[in-house]
Parts: sequence; C-alpha cells; structure tokens
Amino acid sequence: MLIRREKVPWSALLILLLAVVARFWALDTKPPHFDEGVNGWFADRLTDSGYYHYDPTNYHGPLHMYAVFISQTLFGRNLWALRLPSVLASLGSVLAILSLAPWLGRFPVRFAALAMAVSPAFVFYGRTSIHESWMVLFLVITLRGIFGLWSRGGKSDLWWLMAGITGQILTKETYIVHLTAFALAIPTLWLWEKAVASAPHVPLAPQQWTRQDFVKTGTASALVLIAFYSGFFMDIRALSGLWETFRPWLQTGLHPGGHEKSSHEFFGVNYYWLALMARFEWPALAGVLGCFLALTRVDARVRYTAIFGAGALVAYSIIPYKTPWCLLVLLWPFYLVAGWFLDRVRRPWNWVLAAALILPTLAMSGNLNFRRFTDDTHPYVYVQTHEEARRVTGLLLKKARRDPRFYHATGKIFLSSYYPLPWVLGDFTSIGYYGEDDIPREMAPAFVVCPVEQAQRAQAALQGRYYRRDFRLRSGLGDCVAFFRETDFQELFPGETAVEGGSPSQP
Repeated sequence: MLIRREKVPWSALLILLLAVVARFWALDTKPPHFDEGVNGWFADRLTDSGYYHYDPTNYHGPLHMYAVFISQTLFGRNLWALRLPSVLASLGSVLAILSLAPWLGRFPVRFAALAMAVSPAFVFYGRTSIHESWMVLFLVITLRGIFGLWSRGGKSDLWWLMAGITGQILTKETYIVHLTAFALAIPTLWLWEKAVASAPHVPLAPQQWTRQDFVKTGTASALVLIAFYSGFFMDIRALSGLWETFRPWLQTGLHPGGHEKSSHEFFGVNYYWLALMARFEWPALAGVLGCFLALTRVDARVRYTAIFGAGALVAYSIIPYKTPWCLLVLLWPFYLVAGWFLDRVRRPWNWVLAAALILPTLAMSGNLNFRRFTDDTHPYVYVQTHEEARRVTGLLLKKARRDPRFYHATGKIFLSSYYPLPWVLGDFTSIGYYGEDDIPREMAPAFVVCPVEQAQRAQAALQGRYYRRDFRLRSGLGDCVAFFRETDFQELFPGETAVEGGSPSQP
C-alpha cells in the first residue's frame, strides 16, 4: 500500500496538538501517585550515587529512572519534571502510530492516533510518571520494524525493530509477554492464511540487510542494555538481574497480593480488561469486535495486528496480577484494527461512526483527568494520593520556603506504606520513616505522621504542644494523623489551640 504524501498533514498536526494539550494542561493538578513517589525516590537515589542500581525484584527496567533523573536535574524536583518523561513518551506513541500510515493507510492510523490522544487511560496514565507509556512507544516501534521488514526489507527497518525490542527490555519485564505475542502471531497468521487467504496478500519482501547489518544492530542493542543495566558500567554485578528478574516476576504475577480482579470472572474467564474497554475505551472495544472480522479476507498486516493484539489480551487476562495502567499496552492494536475497518465503510458514514466512538471517549477523558482524578470510585484512580495529603505536605513545604533551616528539622513518619511522601519531602534531610508500631515512648520532633489508630499513642509520646491535622494519604490506606510542633508552626495555625503532648488527643 502506497500512500501519497500530503503537502501539509493538517489532520495529523491537529491530533498531535490535541494530545499535547490533553497531557500538558494543568499537569501538576493531580497529587503524585504512589508509584510516582517510588520512581521519583529512585531518581533521587540515582542523584546521590551517580548510577541506578537495578534490582530484579522491582520489576521495572532502568530507562524511566534515568529519564526522570535527567528531567529533575534540568527542571528541578517538581511534578512537571517528574511527569515530563512519561508525557513525552505518550506523545511519542501518538507519533509512532501515525508513522504506520505507509502500511495500514492514512485514515486507520489517524483514527488510532486520535483515539490514543483522547483516551481516558492514555491521558490519565500519560500524565503519570510510570513506565507504561514507554512500553507502548516501543511496542509501536517494534510493529513498525516488523511491517517495514515485511514490506520492504530495508536496513533501516531492521534498526527500527531492534530499537523497539531494546526499548521494551529497558522498560519493563513484561516485554517477554509482548515479544511472545509478536512471535506467535507469525505462525498463527500463516496457518490462518491456509484457511482463508488475506486480501491483499502481502508477501515477504526480499531482505536488503546482511549478516553484518544484523551483527551491528545486535551489538548496538547489547551495548545499550549492558550500559543501562550495569549503571553505565559502575555496577556490573547488576547485569545478572536481566535474567534473575523472571523468578520474582513470575511469583508476583501468579500471586498478585491484592491486585487480582476475581470479581470480573464469568465461568472462570476473566473479563476485567474488556470491562474497562466497554466502560471507557469504546474505540478499542470496536477493535476487539473487528478482530472477528479480521478472520475474513482482509489485509494481512491488519490480520497480524489483530492476532498480536488478541494474543496479548488473552495473556494479560490469564495473568492474575492486574493494575489498570497495564491497559495501555493492550489498547493500541485494537485502535488500528477499528480504524482499518471504519475506513472500509462508505463515506460519510465512517466519519459518523468514528465520531460516535471518539466523542463519548473525549467526554469521559475530560471528566476523569480534570475532575475525578482523585475519585476512588473510578477504576483508573488506583492507589492514588488524595488531595487531603497536601494538608500535611503543603504546610511542611510552606514552612521550609519561609525558613530554609526547617529543611533540616526532625520529622517522624510511622506508616506501613508511606509513598509518595519520601519523594514529596525529599528535600528534607532529617525525616525518619518507620513502621506504624514503632512509635517510641517519648519523642519531640517538629512533626509526626501516623495512622489514626495510633494517634493516642503518638500524642502520649510527644513532649510539648502540637497542632493536629487528620487526613487521608491515599486509597488503600486508612485515615492518618499529623502533629505539628507549636513552636515551629504557630504562624501557620492562627487562632487554633494546640493539644498537649503526654495525653490522648481528640480529633
């Protein structure tokens, strides 16, 4: 399929503009997510040590940590800098989808790019500093390499393929699932071609690359992987994590520890991902239905995309571990399938159908990303920090900005799970993090945070007078209490009476 080049691709530029606005607008409004706090904390440790120590039990590759480190180094420790790498990767995914036009057609890829630009999931998690946006980017790049080798066989196509595979390995251990899906889709396509031939049939093009080219790309890939996983040669022992990671990764995947979605099962079949698509991702759901049409006489590349997408969906449905942001890596192939079939509908009905899929998605995306971003009742708002947490962090940061010496004040946080606080309060030098049962008999720090169930015990241990604030840190965690020493925070609590330490407190 040859696509005539446009003088100015206005529709593609408008899609990119929409994606940019959706991801950058009010980027720092949502409080930092639990995982964002973890990733930011790792980037801070990288700043201290000079390299990232890869731990195979963390289940994530080093690429995102280095990207956050560079962003924070250039732009400071703030939410914009923390989230910028994920935003750019998410925008890169939209660009990568558009680059598939020579093989799938202009309308299909622009529909897919538009769906990705406004998707509730892609926008919500694209505005969150996690790894999934990177994984989507490298998956699309991998598909571009496959299509290029299939249709042209050029040297540049081999580089695209190796870049996609390398990026996946640098991002997250789930790359093994996707590479398996890519690989198994080839014999599956071949077998189905025997039953129902595709139309048009796309034969494998003569390959223009040589063994030497393959060695070059493989060597470049290996050097990049070794550099990142070894902390740029400062932590060579960490290289073993490349294969050691699969043992703990399999244990976590099979024993998810609360992340399984057993409520979404029907006769033993888990439909969690399909349920999310049915509620919030209508273009992708249309693509899932389109996979059944791909069994008929369609373009072989569309059939391959449908097989790969369906394979990944089945694999993720079987794996018990399910967090909603993993949906990103499943959606995009179905956008392409849906776009291809819409392109076969007579105009203007294809535009009407496309609008019927996109406009409700856009409305749901706006509602989630700019209104309900901390609403625990929304399935995408998962382990999300509440606005109330800023009652505590805002006071501490305000005090430190007024008096920089307070960055060295002593603080004690007694919580079983306290992220994203270590990143949010990362500029403070004397904060200790402890288990909720580790409250001592006596203490007199500048501030204390503990679960509400431990409030009486904490106040009994305090020496002096303290102001109290009740708040929620994040979903999945009970209510919390913060105590602020009167002598340090009196100007920030005008007219409020502090409670006396050494006796139980009242809310």
